[in-house]
Amino acid sequence: QVQLVESGGGLVQAGASLRLSCQASGLTSSNSAMGWFRQAPGKEREFVAAIRWGGLTTNYADPVKGRFTVSRDIAKNTVYLQMNSLKPEDTAVYYCAAANSRYYGSDAGQYDYWGQGTQVTVSS
Repeated sequence: QVQLVESGGGLVQAGASLRLSCQASGLTSSNSAMGWFRQAPGKEREFVAAIRWGGLTTNYADPVKGRFTVSRDIAKNTVYLQMNSLKPEDTAVYYCAAANSRYYGSDAGQYDYWGQGTQVTVSS
C-alpha cells in the first residue's frame, strides 16, 4: 500500500522560499513518477511539477518555471519541491501524488495515489 505524507508548508512573505517534502512508502517501482499539485480556495486543483522516480526527467507548469524545482532522493523515498520567489498567488494547499506508470504530466487523473496536502500561504 502506497502512502504519501507531505510536510514543509507554512506562512511566508512574498519573495521568501519554502521546501516541501513528500515521504513515500510502498512505492518501489522505478517506472513511476511523482507529481505536485495545488489547489487554491475556490479554484480547481492544478498541476505544479512532476519528476520521473527512476530518472531526472522533470516537468513544470508555466507559472512556476524558473522559481520551483522538483527533485527526489531515492534512498529516502522522498520527493521535494523547492519553491523560491514565492508570490501571493502561490497560496494553496499543495498535494503530492504518485503514478504507477511513467506518466509525469499534468493530468491529475493519471496519478494513482495522493497525500493529504500541506498548506502554503504567501502574504504580500
